[in-house]
Amino acid sequence: MPINPKLQTQDCNCFAVRQAARHVTQFYDQYLAPIGLRTSQFSILAKLSRLGPMTINALAAELVMDRTTLGRNILPLDRDGLITIKPGATDRRVKELHLTAAGAEKVQTGVKHWGVAQTRFEAAFGPKRSSELRDLLCKLVATDLGSTQPMAQERAG
Repeated sequence: MPINPKLQTQDCNCFAVRQAARHVTQFYDQYLAPIGLRTSQFSILAKLSRLGPMTINALAAELVMDRTTLGRNILPLDRDGLITIKPGATDRRVKELHLTAAGAEKVQTGVKHWGVAQTRFEAAFGPKRSSELRDLLCKLVATDLGSTQPMAQERAG
């Protein structure tokens, strides 16, 4: 099916959200780089710090992240001793992620760097707009956009 020639890049929700996400991620990554973390890794550590040990699947769902992407992000955290991967407490076939003492220290250091980035982001974008943006994005994540199943049924029909 040819792409509608009238459709502009700025009309695509997916492109706009992904471009904004990359832009903001690159900004925050600059502030976390001195402590050897990327934003995605810091998010994993911070979530484990707040919620305690979690299975890989539960953490992936919590972060709205693909399980394989999470898997790639936890490898260096495990290698560097910031997390440990252990068999599940109730099901030994399941893997649980645990924050180590070194990981907890990294979170504390990371919070300081993240705080500087947060302050500078809000200074550049504005505190009110930043708050509105977070609210809107949280609502977007909570929105049921439906599955890809209807599209598959439309093509088959």
